[in-house]
Amino acid sequence: MIDHLEQQIEALIFASEQSISSFEIQTVLENTFNKKVELELINTMISIIETKYKQPQFAISLFSLNGGFQFLSKPEYYTVINQLTIHRSRKKLSQSALETLAIIAYKEPITKLDVEQIRGVNCDYSIRMLLEKELITILGKSESLGKPLLYGASALFMDYFGINSKADLPKLKDIISKENFIGDSED
Repeated sequence: MIDHLEQQIEALIFASEQSISSFEIQTVLENTFNKKVELELINTMISIIETKYKQPQFAISLFSLNGGFQFLSKPEYYTVINQLTIHRSRKKLSQSALETLAIIAYKEPITKLDVEQIRGVNCDYSIRMLLEKELITILGKSESLGKPLLYGASALFMDYFGINSKADLPKLKDIISKENFIGDSED
């Protein structure tokens, strides 16, 4: 048995920049301590940690994201954290990068040409920046003429926006409002 297993797992989740799966935790622990650790035991420890951080004295909680686990602040602290984020935001995404990211997230797998046709402008810079920030990833090549690259949302995108899968993205019908229309809706 590994000493302080709960704390070892807690430290791994805390130190991970992205969500970390039970399997990754198992691999790291076994490689570190040269001992077999059952996945069931790891999941039991994760449940204990999750229960612990649900207590009101903690400002963070353990969340299940993208097939793994990550410590995140509780929703009631959004306002103060948002102010910190605004204060520190030197690497904000531009409006064009956000638009490009949204198109890729909703339409993946998608080529750069398809993104440009939807946006109506060149997207070279936005795509390069999103790749550098690791918010999108190259999924492969299209079978169409010239075999252009196919892009999709990355695991970091899922972590950053706090979603488990593409199915968790807001539905377009929920986003569209009367403000987005010109003229009468009957036309």
